[in-house]
Amino acid sequence: MTAGFYAGLMALIYIVLIFNVIRHRLKFKIGLGTSDNHILDKAVRVHGNFSEHVPLALLLIFICDYNGTNTLYLHILGITLFVSRLLHAYGLSKTSVRSFGRSAGVIGTILVMVLAAALLIMQYVLA
Repeated sequence: MTAGFYAGLMALIYIVLIFNVIRHRLKFKIGLGTSDNHILDKAVRVHGNFSEHVPLALLLIFICDYNGTNTLYLHILGITLFVSRLLHAYGLSKTSVRSFGRSAGVIGTILVMVLAAALLIMQYVLA
C-alpha cells in the first residue's frame, strides 16, 4: 500500500517533533504548558499544527489508495504532503511570522487535502 509508506514517513516526522518538544521542556524545565517561553511555544505549535492537519490528509490518501487510485497520483499526494510538512515545521520553528516555509507548507497541505477530496468525490460520482 502506497499510503502506508507515506504514513510511515509522517510518523517519523511526528516523532522528531515530539522529541523537539521534550528537548525544550527539559532544557527550560517546563513540565506543563509553555510558561510564555517563546522557543517552547514554537515547538509546541509545530507539533500541534502537524497533529491537527496530517491525520486528515493521510486518511484521505489512504482512502484514495484503498479505492485503487493510480499509484502516480498517490505518490504526488504523498510527496507533496511530506515536503509541505517539512517546510512548515522548518518555517514555523524559525519564526512566528509569515515565512516561505510556513506559507508553502500550509498551501501544500491544503492542496493535498483538496486534491484527495476531489479524487474521492470523482471516484464516487463516476462509479
